[in-house]
Amino acid sequence: MQNTSHAVMAQRNEPMDSADDFPTPPWATRALPEHVLNSREPLATMTCLEPACGAGHMAKALGEYFRSVDASDVHDYGYGTRRDFLTYPFETHSFDWVITNPPFRLSEEFVLKALTIARRGVAILARTVFLESVGRYERLFQRRPPTKFAQFTERVPMLRGRLDRKGSTATGYAWLVWEANEANGAHLTWVPPCRKRLERDADYPGHVSFASKRCIPSSSSLIASANPASPLSFRAASASSA
Repeated sequence: MQNTSHAVMAQRNEPMDSADDFPTPPWATRALPEHVLNSREPLATMTCLEPACGAGHMAKALGEYFRSVDASDVHDYGYGTRRDFLTYPFETHSFDWVITNPPFRLSEEFVLKALTIARRGVAILARTVFLESVGRYERLFQRRPPTKFAQFTERVPMLRGRLDRKGSTATGYAWLVWEANEANGAHLTWVPPCRKRLERDADYPGHVSFASKRCIPSSSSLIASANPASPLSFRAASASSA
C-alpha cells in the first residue's frame, strides 16, 4: 500500500524544466555560520555570492553574517540581479564565499563553477542523496571532495514556491562545504537541533509583530478620530511584512 502521509508526499521530485523554487528557511541558512563554518577570520570582513537567490530568503540571512552579499538568480523573483550563474563570466576568486541552495539537477555544475570563483570556500545546501551516484563521484567527489558534510538532525521543510513555518518534509538535507585551505577528505559532522534558537517570526512573509498589532486602531479610536472635538486620538502605524 502506498504511503500517502503529508511528509512522504512532500518529497522533492521536480520535472527537468522546473524552476526548482524551494525557498530555504532562514534558520537553516543561519545554521551554516553558527554550527558548520569555523573561519579563522570574521565572516563580517568577507564577501559572499548567492547565485540562486530566489526571493532572497537565504541571501538576507547571509547578510546578517557577511560584509556583503551579491544575490542573483536566472529567474526574476523580485530580489537581486537576474543573471545566469553558469554562463556569466565571473572573475576567478572574485568572492570570498559562494553559498547557495542550487537547483538539485544543476548542483554539480554549480559546485564546479563556484570552486573557480570562491577564494575561501563554497557551501551548498542539498538533499542528502546528493552524495549518491557513481557519475557524480567520478566527476566531482573523487577529485574535489567536500571538506565538511554537515547533516541536519532536524527536518528542513522546503515547499515549492513558498516558506511555510508549519510545513513538513520526508527529505533529508545537509550542508556540503569545500574550504580552500583545508586538507582534502570529507569530515562528517551534524547540525545539532537549532531551529528553535535560530528561527524568527519575521522570517515568514505576512508576519505582523506584536508591536505592530498594538498600533492597529480600535473601532472606538476610528470613530473618535473622525470627531475633532473628541479627546481621543491615535496614530496608525503601518504593519510591515517580512
